[in-house]
Amino acid sequence: MKKLLLVIAGLVSLQTAAAIEVDEVVAKANHAAYYQGKDGKARVQMTIVDAQGRERSRNFTILRLDVQDEVDGAQKMYVYFNRPADVNKTAFMVWKKLEGDDDRWLYLPALDLVKRIASSDERTSFVGSHFFYEDVSGRVPTEDRHVLVEETDNYYVVESTPLNADQVEFATYKNWIHKQTFLPVRTEFYNDNGQAYRTYEALKVEDIGGYQTVTESRMSDSRIGGHTTMGYSDVQYDMDLAEDLFTERYLRNPPRRYLR
Repeated sequence: MKKLLLVIAGLVSLQTAAAIEVDEVVAKANHAAYYQGKDGKARVQMTIVDAQGRERSRNFTILRLDVQDEVDGAQKMYVYFNRPADVNKTAFMVWKKLEGDDDRWLYLPALDLVKRIASSDERTSFVGSHFFYEDVSGRVPTEDRHVLVEETDNYYVVESTPLNADQVEFATYKNWIHKQTFLPVRTEFYNDNGQAYRTYEALKVEDIGGYQTVTESRMSDSRIGGHTTMGYSDVQYDMDLAEDLFTERYLRNPPRRYLR
């Protein structure tokens, strides 16, 4: 197909054709990872293992709503923690935007305080785990430049470089994107020396209501050691969630009918 484009257009380079293709791959991967259905819910069991092998757990529920102004556009997410006791009733909310900084709030019940999370904190630990806040809500594809560096029988391997390097701690990252489902099944983040220091893995994928869904994943970080595993259960899509659930009032007063 690339050669045919060159013959017909004459002026279209192979590099341009590849750029068009990789953008399509990235768009489909972003959709598969974060936009299945028009809304969704999942219960999450998070297990944090530190460098010494000690374990901590977190149990929470995620609600997600796509704002239907554009395809794969703005989203709203609500995360409610119920275990263990020290995080019980903690709530996290994000309004994800394609342009500009996302809006993020964290409710701390012990202080009865709603805290705004600065955009500079997007790539910091999500409730003490190896996942970052940005890993949970997703990174906007237009924040990076993408190159298809390898194609195998089963995967597209895409290398991405941030357009604003001073806003992130990584130099590049690579995604292994499954050709049939377009789910990113492995992501490696590299430092300036080209060394991989954070690795995401999709450990289990299931068909839920016709949507290919990651139901177990793991993030490891060689800088601090250990890893965090997240298992997803009671996954539901297309629930017709109301948009007003994703407002500050529900940080203090959670929508319990969706959290049971």
